[in-house]
Amino acid sequence: MGAAAPTGSDSRALPRGLVVLLGLASVVIVVAGLRSISWLVAPTFLALVIVIATSPVSDWLAGKGCPRWLSTLVLVVLVYAVLITFAVVVVLSVGRLATILPQYAHRAEEMVAELSRALAGFGIGPDQVRAAVGKIDFGRLAGFMGALLSGVATIGTNLVFLLALLLFLSVESSGLGTRMAVIIGDHPETARALTGFARGTRSYLVVSTVFGAIVAVLDAVALALLGIPLAVLWGLLAFVTNYIPNVGFFIGLVPPVVLALLQGGWQLALTVVVIYLVLNFLVQSVIQPRFVGDAVGLSTTVTMLSLVFWTWVLGPLGAVLAIPLTLLAKALLVDSDPRARWANAFLVSNRISRQAV
Repeated sequence: MGAAAPTGSDSRALPRGLVVLLGLASVVIVVAGLRSISWLVAPTFLALVIVIATSPVSDWLAGKGCPRWLSTLVLVVLVYAVLITFAVVVVLSVGRLATILPQYAHRAEEMVAELSRALAGFGIGPDQVRAAVGKIDFGRLAGFMGALLSGVATIGTNLVFLLALLLFLSVESSGLGTRMAVIIGDHPETARALTGFARGTRSYLVVSTVFGAIVAVLDAVALALLGIPLAVLWGLLAFVTNYIPNVGFFIGLVPPVVLALLQGGWQLALTVVVIYLVLNFLVQSVIQPRFVGDAVGLSTTVTMLSLVFWTWVLGPLGAVLAIPLTLLAKALLVDSDPRARWANAFLVSNRISRQAV
């Protein structure tokens, strides 16, 4: 009789190094595919996130005796109204911005002349100043700001497609309980991971929306009192960029500071910076991260890397959806597989990690 084969290892198993290389190759292929269809993935996932965030409202209305179809219809109409209003305000404001900025061309030239005289006192000649200033095209400022706002507020670009997706997903969500029951029966770990993703995404959106709305209103009021043009637009920009972790504050700060600089000089620009630091930085960078960290459980490093990665993959809308996208990837790749739970040690925040220990 021949000796039995060892049971501790499988001779047919692939080497670990080859498994790692195959996994990395699969990731590259998936990411390349996502980038190629980012125009479809980004609005689809945005619609999914909106449905996840608003589904408790529909469930609450149904629990109060409202027919499911009527509660879904009311919710869809409200979401439609908010999105359409937002898109209209952004489009009209960007159009007005393009007509306002050329009026500051003369002021920009005066500021360049003042800067030239100031630099001359430090031994920098006018020829050097003109050479440096010649590389700056003030005529492109309107285009830059318009592209920035259009990129951050991509919600309005595929509005018809997004609204259709919202309608279909909202209708389909009525049968979510039955479908989750099927998943629980066959794959309980996957069902638990998807439920955690929905809960974390909903908590993150609630926290970000509440803080973003507070900051946006305060910013708009302060800018209006200072006489900065398009205060409502900059308030909306601050609200949208609040969903962008870590760098959203700076994106929302640049346009009003530039307008303040052109309108009232460095004193007014400095005033706007101070107001944003007080209203935005303290709320978004000190207070809100404590709530967001508790809501999503991701470390600061993972949050920053997710912002860079998803912006590269899906464009500006990927920056807004970076946290929900990372939560979905974590749910599918880590939380649904007991053998991959060890990866949570590198993904979750220190507070969550200590609780797990």
